[in-house]
Amino acid sequence: MKLDVILAADALHPPLTGIGRYTYELAKRLASHEDIARLRYFSLGHWVTDPLGALDQTKADTTAAATAAKEPSSLRRWLANSRLAVRAYKAISPTLFGWRLRGNPQAIYHAPNYIVPPFDGRTVSTVHDLSHILYPQFHPQARVDYLNLAFDKSLARTDRVITVSEAVRQEMLGRGLMPPERITAIHSAADAAFHPRTPQVLAPAMQALGLRAGQYCLFVGTVEPRKNVERLLQAYVLLPAAMRREWPLVVAGDQGWNSESIHANLNKAQAEGWLRYVAFVEQRWLPSLYAGARLMAYPSLYEGFGLPIVEAMASGTPVLTSNTSCMPEVAAGAARLVNPLSVEDIAHALSECLSDENWQTEARAKGLARAAKLSWDRCTEETVAVYKQLA
Repeated sequence: MKLDVILAADALHPPLTGIGRYTYELAKRLASHEDIARLRYFSLGHWVTDPLGALDQTKADTTAAATAAKEPSSLRRWLANSRLAVRAYKAISPTLFGWRLRGNPQAIYHAPNYIVPPFDGRTVSTVHDLSHILYPQFHPQARVDYLNLAFDKSLARTDRVITVSEAVRQEMLGRGLMPPERITAIHSAADAAFHPRTPQVLAPAMQALGLRAGQYCLFVGTVEPRKNVERLLQAYVLLPAAMRREWPLVVAGDQGWNSESIHANLNKAQAEGWLRYVAFVEQRWLPSLYAGARLMAYPSLYEGFGLPIVEAMASGTPVLTSNTSCMPEVAAGAARLVNPLSVEDIAHALSECLSDENWQTEARAKGLARAAKLSWDRCTEETVAVYKQLA
């Protein structure tokens, strides 16, 4: 039986962060999948013809990509900053979206970004994490308000839930949000662009970014409280000055919510000469940025999947990450785990991971083996299997 699928495309905007990357990789493969008869896109109440083509065109134009990364859509900005706007949007959008989606009883609607609108066919929702419930302090209050208002009603309209890790699945089960037979954990993956590179291949990117291959420690992610950049900086200060000079910390990521004090400390560290902050990295340089690092340090406080962990492993870069939420599951024994609340634990692990050549060699091999077990093709096949269960 061939499937008629409607994919919500509201996360397909530059820069592609975790949910956007998940949607993009899934959409690329669903469009050519042998079991999909028709794939359509619906975004923020509108039918969209070719969101992947528009996104690829923006990515190809580096100036446009940089501009788009710095300028979120007016609707997203409005919803992020206004609790009143959130309530108005929540009141209006279900009826409006449901009306525009009407007349598709044979289709499957997949919301890769949590919220399923009223729909007369079968429905799938991807839940990436439960941070709005578990750690509401990590988000703007308007975002928490929206999810609190919309999430339960969305689940009531959802036939199957996909979580990006077993850890999130267990969090949902622990709160009785959905019966176990209606939740499937399907891991995300790293794109094929992330793989080890020789010094010669790395050279153009290193020159463009002003870095030296193998001579820096890397953090990639939005700079916000949940990512724990503050404690990472504090831990780096505890390292010997010679180690900080030999392996400076590179922080690559957009400025997120409630990050003013973090950026003040980034600026201070940068002035002291042991840190480099890169707000925007062109997509063509990002795989080399990973592959050129001696260590990926990702001591996040909470993740649903933690895509940078797998991207680093696929690039042949050893990883230090947290012993909480999904991160041990995603790392699967291939990373050094730390208590993200302990600055001393992070500092001790940084020192050992950066200086221990034997650990470096072992971690690279284990990381590559782990990343090889995760693929977007596999993610897509398992997602289509969920569709088939509904059909």
